[in-house]
Amino acid sequence: MTVRRTTTSNAIRSLASRWTVAVPLLAVVALVLSWGRSLPGFAVALVALCLAGAVLAAVHHAEVVAYRVGEPFGSLVLAVAVTVIEVALIVTLMIDGGVKSATLARDTVFAAVMITCNGILGLCLLVGALRSRIAVFNPEGTGAALATVATLATLTLVLPTFTTSRPGRQFSSAQLGFAAVASLILYGLFVAVQTVRHREYFLPVTQEGEVREEESHAALPSRRATGLSLVLLVVALIAVVGDAKAVSPTIESGVESAGLPQAVVGVVIALLVLLPETLAAVRAARRERVQTSLNLALGSAIASIGLTIPAIALATIWLSGPLVLGLDATHMVLLALTVVVGALTVAPGRATLLQGGVHLGIFTAFVFLAISP
Repeated sequence: MTVRRTTTSNAIRSLASRWTVAVPLLAVVALVLSWGRSLPGFAVALVALCLAGAVLAAVHHAEVVAYRVGEPFGSLVLAVAVTVIEVALIVTLMIDGGVKSATLARDTVFAAVMITCNGILGLCLLVGALRSRIAVFNPEGTGAALATVATLATLTLVLPTFTTSRPGRQFSSAQLGFAAVASLILYGLFVAVQTVRHREYFLPVTQEGEVREEESHAALPSRRATGLSLVLLVVALIAVVGDAKAVSPTIESGVESAGLPQAVVGVVIALLVLLPETLAAVRAARRERVQTSLNLALGSAIASIGLTIPAIALATIWLSGPLVLGLDATHMVLLALTVVVGALTVAPGRATLLQGGVHLGIFTAFVFLAISP
């Protein structure tokens, strides 16, 4: 009986492995065939199907890499990979979009912050609390990550509304350069603290608050398997972002025909790009590794600002249109509420269903107000 179960388990793993190799490649093929073309309805549906498959494959390969390198490096790999390709997507859409894309970077980055700090974080706390009544995490590391998100968001998304060097919610060239350099420095400092200086603050903890030992019942993936998964992770993420761009004209036309604000496009793009991290974070929460989930959520928010703003600042050298980064009053209120509630959530290092529900409530309000400002 044991031999039969082992054989079945190995067969399932082998099938899953082949599936996660084939799907990213099919998604890339769909990307190549659809790039720069106007797609009919059935083609959009096929690309969307490839997009969903690439998301699931990305989660699988991210988990393989994360299991091999351990925490918090595993969370960092997925967060940085997704954000780098997200930056490429934003820049590409801004080049194609002209003046109407002036607020695309702001809308997408702010949506990413709200999705990660409220949507993903709240969902993971909810799953963790349902799993073990109380979701436990390390307040030192989580609090430091939240503080970094709040600082980056204020420097890059709030201050442009109040500066006077340029009309509207825009930075001057010098101010944009300062914000870009400051973002990079803060991001680099956070990564150094997370992975070297105070790595123990970002490791999963037990219900008693002690650092959890890595599971030793399963063999680590080989270097070859890990290297293959890392390559396929990048391929899958490129496919996710590229296929998202391929369906973005359909999204934009749907938003326009529905009479919705242009900011909804940024929200949809952020939701699509962050799908792999969302699924990976929820899986970690189901395994009672809430700290890993929070590393993914807050780390993605930090990377989204800390890498996107410098890249956009560099891209303005050849982008001719305006770059509007400043938030309006409604969004600033939501950001302030997120920071205050987030601080109260992470301070004890323990959360219940209530905290998860509160963050999901803020996220729901953000989505509703994006649709009906």
